[in-house]
Order: sequence, then structure tokens, then C-alpha cells
Amino acid sequence: MEATSKAKEPPATGQRLAYSVQEAADLLGVNYFSIYRLIKRGNLKVCRALRGKLLVPRTELLKLLKT
Repeated sequence: MEATSKAKEPPATGQRLAYSVQEAADLLGVNYFSIYRLIKRGNLKVCRALRGKLLVPRTELLKLLKT
């Protein structure tokens, strides 16, 4: 019997959980400076990843589109 420990991966749904600022801008069809303005004004919440990179959660983009 071979003992290997594999980390469980989340099921592939085809949708990402978060996007970079540039990817979020591309999805919304705006300039990435517009995304930074939304973040600065508090209209868009972001997460910080490794090395300080900003990630925009998909749920935040959906909330923004609903308003």
C-alpha cells in the first residue's frame, strides 16, 4: 500500500475566485485606473496577495455590476 498525501483541490467550476486589477478592468471594460479609483473610494473591496498584489474578489465584481 502506497501512502501518499494529496491536497484536495476545489472542484473546477470554470470561474475564478479573484482577479488582478487589470483583469477586473478588462472584464468591466474600463481602464485600470478606474478600478483603483473605486478601491480608493471604498466602492470596491480588495484582498492583498503575496508581495502586496491586489486581488479583486469575483463576488465584489458581481456586487458592483448589480448596483
